[in-house]
Amino acid sequence: MKKTNKGFTLAELLIVVAIIAVLVAVSIPIFVWQLEKSRESTDLANLRSAKAAAASMILAGDTTDDVYKALTAGTGVYYDADAGKLVTAKPSMVYGKGTSTTGDSTISTMNYTAGTVAADKVIKVTYNSTKTTFSFTWE
Repeated sequence: MKKTNKGFTLAELLIVVAIIAVLVAVSIPIFVWQLEKSRESTDLANLRSAKAAAASMILAGDTTDDVYKALTAGTGVYYDADAGKLVTAKPSMVYGKGTSTTGDSTISTMNYTAGTVAADKVIKVTYNSTKTTFSFTWE
């Protein structure tokens, strides 16, 4: 009788496992970097929304609004990302995502550079009426 060996040898299986291990080892840092980049993009979108909300409030100039008074007084107001508006009290729901890992997202004019730790924080917007500029901090 003719004997046929079917299946894989141990050496062949070890080579396949080693190739898979190399692929996983290469892909994990790339995945982590992309994840952080998406977190930073979320933070940048919230910063842009906060700036738009603050600018529209200044342009509207409603002097009876408490948020407008706090903003123009220079004390600062908070951006509530859930409601999409500025508020005087710090929101209880935090929305910052960025960590100390660098994802390469940067907007230097808004005080956000890659690696800004915004995780579990909210945006505070301050208006400088003499320079007509806004400043943004994560608290």
